[in-house]
Amino acid sequence: MRHPAANPLFSNDLDEAAVLMADAVSSAMTRRSFLPLIAAGLLGGCTGGGLDAGDLALSGHSGPTPDHYPVHGIDVSKYQGDIDWSAARRGGVSFAYLKATEGGDRVDSRFHANWRAAGAAGMPRGAYHFFYHCRSGAEQARWFIDNVPKEANTLPPVLDVEWTPDSPTCTLRPPRTDLVREMEAFLDVVELHYGTKPVIYAPIDIHRERLVGTLPRHEFWLRAVKDHPNNVYTGRPFRFWQWTATGTVPGVTGEVDRNAFSGSKADWAKWVKARSVRT
Repeated sequence: MRHPAANPLFSNDLDEAAVLMADAVSSAMTRRSFLPLIAAGLLGGCTGGGLDAGDLALSGHSGPTPDHYPVHGIDVSKYQGDIDWSAARRGGVSFAYLKATEGGDRVDSRFHANWRAAGAAGMPRGAYHFFYHCRSGAEQARWFIDNVPKEANTLPPVLDVEWTPDSPTCTLRPPRTDLVREMEAFLDVVELHYGTKPVIYAPIDIHRERLVGTLPRHEFWLRAVKDHPNNVYTGRPFRFWQWTATGTVPGVTGEVDRNAFSGSKADWAKWVKARSVRT
């Protein structure tokens, strides 16, 4: 995988300072030494959308099957091809997450078209980044920021963290400490830039092997296609449940991932208002 040429990535000096600090964390500093910088206000400015999940006082609406959840959405990439976003919205799709970037030099070939078309159709949408274990989290954050528009009232970014056994360039499985450090570097920079705390997508295996008990201030999006997440994840509340990879919805040709929001319709409205991107 090639290394991209340098680009003017930063919208302001604070963004650049945050990335430089995250780079330092990745290479030399410990998380403990980084936290006083945050407390001191160097990473201040993440308000409103940066609320912790517990601060929102959501109803806790849940249920054992996807049918118990009233708000459903999809996540898509180039593999879904052309999408009729108006048809999807009329057909009951309440939100969409679009694959944007991967690693530090790849952009999904359908991302920008999907972003524009979904927005034009009034579909609440957000972007996700697929994590590459052979680049620093700070470098990947720069790439995501360079390619994903900072638009008010869009859904919070998502960090998609999975093992990559079939990757032609990187099958590394970092130790827990290293993985969490690089994830935090990405999350901190992205939160500062977009003004909202990113959501973390994690399937069962990487969560079980590395993430149990970590990152308690972040909301998680969990994949569980054969059971309820509470039955297969240890100690992890979820905000989104990816319950099938073979769903069908109007406007999308073929199969698509379907996801349930953990909450009522009123919770969804409150969550979107509180957690959307800030400009």
